[in-house]
Amino acid sequence: MTEDAIIIGGGFAGLSAALQLARARRRITILDTGEPRNRFAAHSHGFLAQDGRPGRDILADARWQLAAYGTVTFRDVPAERLEGEKDAFSVVAGDGGRIEARRVLLATGFEDQLPAIPGLAERWGKTVLHCPYCHGYEVGGGPVGVLARTAEAARFAAVVADWGNVTLFTNMAPEPDDAALAVLAERNVKLRPGRVTAIADGPDGMLSVETGPGIPTLVKALFVMPEARVRSAIPAERGLTLKETPIGNILHTDDTGQTSLPGLYAAGDIALGPANISLAAANGVKTAVFLHHSLIWPAH
Repeated sequence: MTEDAIIIGGGFAGLSAALQLARARRRITILDTGEPRNRFAAHSHGFLAQDGRPGRDILADARWQLAAYGTVTFRDVPAERLEGEKDAFSVVAGDGGRIEARRVLLATGFEDQLPAIPGLAERWGKTVLHCPYCHGYEVGGGPVGVLARTAEAARFAAVVADWGNVTLFTNMAPEPDDAALAVLAERNVKLRPGRVTAIADGPDGMLSVETGPGIPTLVKALFVMPEARVRSAIPAERGLTLKETPIGNILHTDDTGQTSLPGLYAAGDIALGPANISLAAANGVKTAVFLHHSLIWPAH
């Protein structure tokens, strides 16, 4: 039987999209591997009415609620390939099965590529963080660090300064220009030049950021803007148009969420760039509504 839509990715964007389509009584299959981007963080913050809850608990509740709709099917496998075209798509799943559908929505999210600095990856989601809006309040002020990767680090550091006393580790990234330096000075952001060589545990739960010989800098948390990569081979295999952003390439979509391949939609981080749970969920809702319309009006 041909589904109305296949949703690839069961995170906040994918499940929010699924709920809209399920409530329109459309037949959908959700493919998900159970590895959301925020799986490294113990709790989610800044999501209205869910502040402080583990992200996995929120997703588990969402799956339980979706399971009540008789037109929804879950398959806990990845999508290996996308074949066909609008109204006649075929997704080959990781278990070898094949699912036919009129539309497909990609909501796989990102995989974060961290700088290769000893001690960084094992602290990711705990004291090495990416989003001050998600985790900055819990840091509780005091000394915090920002690790530069691109020229955007100066702008990022100036924002993070609302959550603590910031040291910007330039880490061989392009130096801020004069205008950026003026803003950083106004925000009391300190610059620490040189390459960051290691992250280690410091006294009293602090992080020790080492920049070569000398005394390391102690911070309560280190904010990083990792390079984000789409967690799917489908965009490359189908030659989808990409859009460059400060965190990496995302999928180019039109105002309805449709990618450069007609009938293939994208939602969440991979369509938005820098985002959080609230934005991903809202984008999933919006994209699903337009996808639903396209099933009724063929010209869409």
